[in-house]
Amino acid sequence: MAFQSDEMARAYWKENLTIMGSLLAIWFVVSYVCGILLVDQLNAIRLGGFKLGFWFAQQGAIYVFVALIFVYVAKMNALDKKYGVEEE
Repeated sequence: MAFQSDEMARAYWKENLTIMGSLLAIWFVVSYVCGILLVDQLNAIRLGGFKLGFWFAQQGAIYVFVALIFVYVAKMNALDKKYGVEEE
């Protein structure tokens, strides 16, 4: 990976950290907030016969985490292409 300037490298990493921060925030909300803090409120809703709070704690957080991996890959590929450092 070779950047044309230090300024481009800084801009790339700033955008990279923004993407990672956003995705980690989503993961935190789904896994911790929905799976632990709001479990009692979410348990009032049923999803496929299971309480929603239980579903988030047992399966939902895992599904969201896997989805976030695919989102991260897509966003990073776009970012790499934007800065001209994509893999060939």
